Amino acid sequence: MSITVRFGNIKDSNDVVNGDQHVPNHILTWKLQNQEIVLATDDEDVVGYLRLEFLWSKYPYIGLIKVHPDYRGQGLGKRLLQFVEEHLKKKGVKAIYSSSQVNENNPQEWHRKSGFKECGIINGINEGNIGELFFVKEL
Repeated sequence: MSITVRFGNIKDSNDVVNGDQHVPNHILTWKLQNQEIVLATDDEDVVGYLRLEFLWSKYPYIGLIKVHPDYRGQGLGKRLLQFVEEHLKKKGVKAIYSSSQVNENNPQEWHRKSGFKECGIINGINEGNIGELFFVKEL
């Protein structure tokens, strides 16, 4: 098994659209064309996914990161993050942001283990009036 981490491209449209129901298709297509989607593939299968957003069109933010259940606990999320960090450092970016719901302990622990620090919260922003905990990582 050889896993490749790379930017997604327009040929990946079907996998991306089927795997990310949170964003309209035309936005996902734009992101594929502008190096804002990173994929981990095992041969031809997508097994990891990271979608970048930019707060105020300036500050990189992980909008979504997910790893196929069969590949969790093997460092694949870390590889996706490292790929993005290296790309952003080359562009002179100094920090990356991310978040998780306040009731999601496992994602919060992943952020902390990955070097993120808590930097704020927005209360009641999610369905069920659940807050969102924000993180920042200096690059």
